[in-house]
Amino acid sequence: MSSSDKSVVELNWAEVGDGFKQLLPISMFVVVFGVAFGLAAAQTGLDNSASLLMSALVFAGASQFGALDLWGAQVPVVPLIVTVFAINARHLLMGATLYPWLRELPAAKRYGVMMVISDANWAMSMQAFNSGKSGIGLILGGGIALWAAWVLGSWLGVYFGSAIEDPVSLGLDMVMGCFLLAMVIGGQKNLRMLIIWCVAGASSLLAYRYLPENSHVVVGALAGGVLGAVWMEKKK
Repeated sequence: MSSSDKSVVELNWAEVGDGFKQLLPISMFVVVFGVAFGLAAAQTGLDNSASLLMSALVFAGASQFGALDLWGAQVPVVPLIVTVFAINARHLLMGATLYPWLRELPAAKRYGVMMVISDANWAMSMQAFNSGKSGIGLILGGGIALWAAWVLGSWLGVYFGSAIEDPVSLGLDMVMGCFLLAMVIGGQKNLRMLIIWCVAGASSLLAYRYLPENSHVVVGALAGGVLGAVWMEKKK
């Protein structure tokens, strides 16, 4: 990265505010899934304060639901760790893709920004970075919006969640998938990217069909990531 690109990685608080505002619409749907988690946690028998603490510190919906599936009087610690790691392993690749830009930040700011990374703000920030714009505000500001929505939804679910017993029946589980698909379509359009996405998608589908539960997330991300790393884009 040249010195002329360093403005891209500056932590500008006005941009953080803009990132917060840009992610607010998708955050409204995150609230609903937070409600679903809070309700599921209460039905599982998890203490209310523990449920809210989990949402505030873990901030990972899929792995939190996975943890609830294993929760009980005797919690299987090793399977719990393996399950949560498998579901969240994609964050390793998210960090790797963001590193060329975040490496210019001091370590404290770099890891502080990554504390609130999730699928939505990662996708939007990568689209911004690849367009030569700053994506730091989207990561931090958008991440704060998503985190606040998840915690709020979890709180509502713990205390008032019976009002929405089955959010999946409303089709809300498709919102994040459609949002990420829109980010992909709005990104770079060339043969290289098409093949990478096809390989990642096909690998994920095969893993979903033939491998253990949740492994498709890791397999798809690794297949696409490795191909992208090996097949580097030619510099103009």
